[in-house]
Amino acid sequence: MVTLGLVGGLVTAAPAVAAPVQEAAPVVRTADGLVRGVAGAQVRSFQGIPYAAPPVGERRWTSPAPITPWSGVRDATSPGGACAQPVGYPIGVPSDNEDCLYLNVTAPARATGRLPVIVWIHGGSMMYGTGDMYGPRRLAAGGAVVVSMNYRLGVMGFLANDAVGGGASFGLEDQQAALRWVRKNIAAFGGDPRNVTIAGQSGGGYAVCDHLASPRSAGLFARAIVQSAPCATDGSRTMAEAKADSDRVVKAVGCDGEGDVAACLRRVPIASLLKAYGPFNEPRPVSGTPVLPLSPAEALRTGRFNRVPVLVGVDHDEENGRVLGLELAPGGAPMKDEEYEPAVRKQFGDRADEVLRRYPLSRYDSAGQALAALRTDSAWSVPSFDTAGMLARWTPTRMYEFAERDTPWFAGYPAPSFPARAQHMAELPYIFDMKLFDALTPAQARLGDRLIGLWTGFAGDGRTGWPSFRDGRYVQSLTSGAWRRTAFAADHDYRFWKSLPAA
Repeated sequence: MVTLGLVGGLVTAAPAVAAPVQEAAPVVRTADGLVRGVAGAQVRSFQGIPYAAPPVGERRWTSPAPITPWSGVRDATSPGGACAQPVGYPIGVPSDNEDCLYLNVTAPARATGRLPVIVWIHGGSMMYGTGDMYGPRRLAAGGAVVVSMNYRLGVMGFLANDAVGGGASFGLEDQQAALRWVRKNIAAFGGDPRNVTIAGQSGGGYAVCDHLASPRSAGLFARAIVQSAPCATDGSRTMAEAKADSDRVVKAVGCDGEGDVAACLRRVPIASLLKAYGPFNEPRPVSGTPVLPLSPAEALRTGRFNRVPVLVGVDHDEENGRVLGLELAPGGAPMKDEEYEPAVRKQFGDRADEVLRRYPLSRYDSAGQALAALRTDSAWSVPSFDTAGMLARWTPTRMYEFAERDTPWFAGYPAPSFPARAQHMAELPYIFDMKLFDALTPAQARLGDRLIGLWTGFAGDGRTGWPSFRDGRYVQSLTSGAWRRTAFAADHDYRFWKSLPAA
């Protein structure tokens, strides 16, 4: 890491060697100015570094613009404010803030030379969350420079209206601007700009799918990690879908009758826009545009994507947390046995009889477990398997399944009615320090060390220690026991779901 110190008012560069004494306040020169961070025993962190101009005023719903360089030393000891987002999600940070295009860099305290870089794209359905929620101390100490960023979410990041540009991919463009910042600046923090791995989970994982498909992301990363985000089924939406959302918002905030719709929309308070957009939307960038010419599914199917080594994975019990979340919500309760069949029929319609025969309630300890199992298999396991297969036709691909049974539960929440196991998000507290979850037990911490070794090792050279995915013949099961191959397709009834007629 090249560190800059202030001596007698002058800036001096120190060589990239391990220092015998930790600096109290490390200073690094970026292309836009000096930043002062914090040094700890294991890592150095720099938070709240701007990577694009504030998207406020006339810049609301425009592509990210370059920032204005600063003089002096900028304080980088606390993260930037959360991007605007509503209330109503466990990882949400309610905010009406638009000045939010900031990133965070965490590097090993005694970094020497250029290390692999992991750029983490936070999840939250592209509606919620912040980069700094995912504490990267252990991941960085494992041997990587870790970058996280905030990017425009929901209505502020994905509104498709011709009056304000109509691109509906501003959140994705923000991420691309952050990746360009990394390419330009990360060497000053000890990272290798030619060895960047993009990684994300859920909404962040779908963003990784988008970067694989976007020609504007070409050359900005060397590897990709996709966690709980089957590119084969999601990652983008059509312009028609996006504009339907936009028309609803424009009408709800009273701008549909205005002669200058753009000016009207840019005057509307953030709170009104968030309310009009709603708390349960799941926006995505729009395909069929210069930013994303093809949907991720089509790009992977045809091989027209940024072909880099990919680690793709899914959790064994993805839907457990979602089903349990419904019972723990205000007014919620565990699903009753008599509610199981109606729920299946509502979701699967004419195909429900076949699904009920394949997933009889008698096979499970509770109705909630039964519903979670069939939804995990149909919505997560099967399309994740397909995603790995599509990728493997064109580029080195390895697939994992996180299948640990004893996982941390959400901090402060009542105990669930059935074990959460490897639910959606379950692997995250093993890799990141997250206040959202109960603290790791010693055994869980040991598994965390192994997962961090896997993530940083893949970022280093693209290898994982198990064979590539070829025709579904190898999926590695990650647990606290021995890591071994799992019969993934059989375990999740892959053939059954692929044989079921489309809805």
